[in-house]
Amino acid sequence: MTSEYGHGIIFKTEWGGAMKFIHYEDVERFAQKAEPVLEQGEDVYSLFYGILQAIRAGKFKNPFMGIIEEEGETVGLFQMTPPHALNIILLSENKMDEILQEVIRYLIEHSIPVQSIISQKQWATKFSEEWERQTGQTAVILMDQGLYRLNAVKDSLIHSPGNWRVANEGDGPLIEDWYARFESDTHLPATESHLIKEKVAKFLEDREIFVWEDEGVVVSMMKKARPTKNSITVTLVFTPADQRKKGYARSLVALVSKELLREYSFCMLYTDMLNPTSNKIYKEIGYEHIADSVHIGFI
Repeated sequence: MTSEYGHGIIFKTEWGGAMKFIHYEDVERFAQKAEPVLEQGEDVYSLFYGILQAIRAGKFKNPFMGIIEEEGETVGLFQMTPPHALNIILLSENKMDEILQEVIRYLIEHSIPVQSIISQKQWATKFSEEWERQTGQTAVILMDQGLYRLNAVKDSLIHSPGNWRVANEGDGPLIEDWYARFESDTHLPATESHLIKEKVAKFLEDREIFVWEDEGVVVSMMKKARPTKNSITVTLVFTPADQRKKGYARSLVALVSKELLREYSFCMLYTDMLNPTSNKIYKEIGYEHIADSVHIGFI
């Protein structure tokens, strides 16, 4: 039988109140605490919310899920699906330092490894500074990100030659190759080839990959991911170097996003802020920059 939480610790803060950190093993009990917060900021919390739904669906093993409460009120949410990044939400800005000190102390004391953190910039930066102090590790920025929201696609767009379609099994080898090249382009850790093959097979089975095809040639791809109550995220947007600057990615993202908006209230995506081209094309589609995020690794 799974308990409400695996471990719990109550700590006294410098301002005289009592806080409680609860480490959950049961995803539904965690969701009962997390979802009221996530639903209030479903766009800026879309990554956290979407991963929570994936945990519920059994897509991740041994997730780390925790909250910090003060007098029964949730002041922090923490979630990680190893080996992926820790994601945090802090709801008490003036107590941020104290909260992070104790959370990191808890992670260290319980030997919970953290390879990286991805979160809103101010929270991730503060966490990484405290992580460096307590562990002696060095923080390295992996990607400076912008978070974008789309409510409607601009009707004035002129699309490139070709059409979009849902990727099929026959596209598998090409998508596997592009997945690896996407990781290289975005400076993400390289996934082993056999794991890429497994991931892509699952994406295709779930009809999550879309491609742009021009005169029978597949020239660009994208993926939908992390659905929540009202939103869906666009990710894995990739066009090989010899097909770039032809508008294929913009056309693909625009038309598939428009299709996704038939089912969801809005679409979300993350961009690399150091890539002005991608930020430009998403704004042309109608995506609006709503927050800054950062992915920080520890070595």
